Amino acid sequence: MTFHKYHGTGNDFVIIDDRNRQFDETNHARIAHLCHRRFGIGADGLMLLRNLAGYDFEMVYFNADGRPSSMCGNGGRCLVAFAKFLGVIQDTAQFLAVDGPHEARVESDGTVRLKMQDVDPPQAAGPHDTFLNTGSPHHIRFLPTGLDELNVFAEGRALRYGEPYGAAGANINFVELPADPAHTWPVRTYERGVEDETLSCGTGVTAVALAASARGATSPVRLRTPGGQLEVAFEQRPDGGFENVWLSGPAVRVFSGEVEE
Repeated sequence: MTFHKYHGTGNDFVIIDDRNRQFDETNHARIAHLCHRRFGIGADGLMLLRNLAGYDFEMVYFNADGRPSSMCGNGGRCLVAFAKFLGVIQDTAQFLAVDGPHEARVESDGTVRLKMQDVDPPQAAGPHDTFLNTGSPHHIRFLPTGLDELNVFAEGRALRYGEPYGAAGANINFVELPADPAHTWPVRTYERGVEDETLSCGTGVTAVALAASARGATSPVRLRTPGGQLEVAFEQRPDGGFENVWLSGPAVRVFSGEVEE
């Protein structure tokens, strides 16, 4: 089986061209093995690119634990870059993901811009905490300082399984407030399904950017993850929700290879 490895600001994925629909998506243990960083290829998730009538392609996404997942923003951007690599698209795409239709475009410098779904108004989750669903559920905690020293694994795991999320859980984002809201917002994320900190999370930085609008940030918001820089543009609706939400950043092909079935 031929696979391709991509990353979007360090958020990395195994991608498979499954237009012939030969991949067994029910074998979750196999998917988890392929994503394992010691015994497999190593990735935060695995994606299938499939044909779908009415769209350029379909995105089928699995977390590193092998289970089907909610929307992955960086994964979507990487799959768009992969579709261009295959010649499935040129510079624009219309595709279907688990959370609905998306459009995207690839710029001449390799930046991939992905339109996210409209987002409901943020929900308060504590004095310094907010919750939004940007295709995946995200809890956001704003910190005055100390993001670099924070134990994201321990703190994120505690919140991920805490109330009100329970077993289903949420992704947990920690954000250090910049001196000026117009400056870059530093973000670190604990991802459910990976069950660890990832170098970047596309739906996470999208949630952070939208939540930051209540703290003085204006579109487009620049965000810095451990894996690199991303940008989120948006328009706020009168009801406090958001539309025309675009996630932008690099999507890089790392290597291709073959693995025994």
